[in-house]
Formats: sequence, C-alpha cells, structure tokens
Amino acid sequence: MKKLLTYVLTAAPFLYMILIWIMSSNPDDAVIRFPDNQLDRFIKESLHLIEFGILYGLFVVALLAHGKLRFTLNFTVALIAVFYGFVDEIHQSFVPYRSATMIDAAKDLIGVTVLFWIVNRTYFKKPEHALTRKMKKFEAYLKKD
Repeated sequence: MKKLLTYVLTAAPFLYMILIWIMSSNPDDAVIRFPDNQLDRFIKESLHLIEFGILYGLFVVALLAHGKLRFTLNFTVALIAVFYGFVDEIHQSFVPYRSATMIDAAKDLIGVTVLFWIVNRTYFKKPEHALTRKMKKFEAYLKKD
C-alpha cells in the first residue's frame, strides 16, 4: 500500500501539470463563472498565486516520498514549477479567449517563491519546527517496509 502511495505521489505533480494544460486550453469561464464580474476576475487572478505553488508543493511531496528532499533538488523543482508557469502563459497566448501577461507570470513566480521560502525556512533551517517534524515523519512513514 505504501508503494502505491509513493507511485501516486510521484505521478501527482505531472498529472497536475496535465490538468493545468487542459484548463489553460479552455476559455477562463469554461468551468465556472461567478455572476459578479469583478468577483469572478478577482478570484481567477488570485488563483495564479496558488496554482503553481501547489505544483511546487506536489514536487516537494514527491521528493519526500522518495526520501530525496535536498536543497539542490528542492531548488530544481521550484525552477521547474516557475518555468512551467512561464510555459503556461505562452501556451495561453495561443488560446482564443485567453490572455498571457507578465503580471500573471509574476503571480505564478510569487506563489512558488512563497512556498519555496517556507520549505527552506522550516525543513532545511529549523529541524524543531512543527512543519519540519511532520514532513520528516511523513518521509519516515513511507520509508518503512
């Protein structure tokens, strides 16, 4: 069962990347449209702040599942998440009824950067932090046979 969980956690960031691509291939109101246009725009613009932070977080969990969360790999997956955010913005520029802006790319970058900062400040610098203990406990759980 732990092996299956490890496989699922390994696949999760890549499946999420596919989901992002599919969602970006559709008009922004294809899934949901709020009646208030200002609220609709605010929520959808705010999602840029968390969408690629989630992608980075899924990569971190995948690394934890394999006991491979080290600073270099952590930095690498953060760069991958940011790069994918830029690729997604370029992709959206070719999709009718979508737009690609540097502001959106900056929001993607900020989302990844905030979570990257949290992981670095806790997991790598504060071993006694509650989040670090939970991450290490999760890592140890998946390592046990």
